[in-house]
Amino acid sequence: MVGLGVSVVVFALVHLSGDPVLLMVPSDAPREVVEATRSALGFDRPLPAQYARYVSHAVRGDLGVSLRINRPVATLILERLPATILLTVAALVIATVIAIPAGIVSAVKRGTIVDRLAMVGAVAGQAVPIFWLALLLIAFFGVQLRWLPVYGYGTFAHLVLPAVSLSTVIVGRLARVVRSSMLEVLGQDYVRTARAKGLADGRVLFLHALRNASIPIVTLLGLQFAQLLGGAVVTETIFAWPGVGRLVVEAIFNRDFPVVQGVVLVVSLIFVVVSVLIDVAYALLDPRVRTELA
Repeated sequence: MVGLGVSVVVFALVHLSGDPVLLMVPSDAPREVVEATRSALGFDRPLPAQYARYVSHAVRGDLGVSLRINRPVATLILERLPATILLTVAALVIATVIAIPAGIVSAVKRGTIVDRLAMVGAVAGQAVPIFWLALLLIAFFGVQLRWLPVYGYGTFAHLVLPAVSLSTVIVGRLARVVRSSMLEVLGQDYVRTARAKGLADGRVLFLHALRNASIPIVTLLGLQFAQLLGGAVVTETIFAWPGVGRLVVEAIFNRDFPVVQGVVLVVSLIFVVVSVLIDVAYALLDPRVRTELA
């Protein structure tokens, strides 16, 4: 139902942006040529009929053909999706490695200078615009030091700068969620009982506290993964990363309606799948959820 609703909204909004036929024919083309092209592509039909035809093809995996390059939309998305997934996973790994330890230390050292510095860094990470940070990284590591390539795709070196830029969106938010979740859990009776039994601090933090505080953390990571798949537009554009975000930007500028519709539909379906996986993760992390589901 979510995918169907998204397809309706996107289909309506995209068609309000203009007539794609006028972009496909020369500006001085005779009216007969314009009308013949419109009829051949099915754009002369009523919008409900066009939408019904689109949905009937989409359920069979046919997302249409690009109006600009005359290639199947599904093929274009499948070609670009691995690059976006790679960039998203790399950004999430960087964010997790930085944010979870920072959030835990901040919670354990609550009220100290360490806590304040960690939270200031988290807020700063959320406040810094991605495009500005990306340009700084390009200027310093790519232009001045010449350590890393500033555009392109294919090697680990190409991945570093865009992944670091994209991870800053997540680091601050994730660190704050980890801190608040850990603070809530550290005040529970079972944590005090575990410490009273003489368990090591590391065992108490990671085996008892972090596991019980992990549900909001898993939720945020899952939602961020789904969001970044379709939202890494700025990063992919700046670094010329051949992903789905850059594909949809090019399609919007070209008024390539089938590509825009296809990308949005695929990303929305991925979002639904990730949401289901998050619910499954809840049951694995918290036995009480399994009992409620049963």
